[in-house]
Amino acid sequence: MIRLRELEWTDLQALAAMERDLFGDDAWGVETWWAELAARPRRDYLVAVGEAGDIVGYAGLDVAGGVADIMTIATSSAAQGRGLGRRLLHEVIERAQDRGALAIMLEVRADNLPARKLYERGGFEVISMRRRYYQPGDVDALVMRRLVKEGHG
Repeated sequence: MIRLRELEWTDLQALAAMERDLFGDDAWGVETWWAELAARPRRDYLVAVGEAGDIVGYAGLDVAGGVADIMTIATSSAAQGRGLGRRLLHEVIERAQDRGALAIMLEVRADNLPARKLYERGGFEVISMRRRYYQPGDVDALVMRRLVKEGHG
């Protein structure tokens, strides 16, 4: 059973380690995580905790006025393929809606097909592309948006 809870400062080392495993050169370090945590209440982060108490996923949101940005969603290699990404996405969509967002935006690597499929199934559409956004590697970023309808998640 995986439970979701708010991000705590004691989680930052584990998140940075998971980032390195999942994203290599694109990983957020502990310093970036501290900056994200310090940006509350505008930033909203949660973690997914497995039965053994280990962090197996996380998601973050930035809400400014009527637009929310998904900052990150990730699941550990061991937890992938079990619906946790979908659960985290649903939770940040609900949080954005609860905070009055009319639209939710995100950027995703064009070559990250599993993430793209997750977001498309979650109601996001590609609205533009940022060429060579992810460095190193010259990978394009797809900018995706989901409109939030009042009363619906």
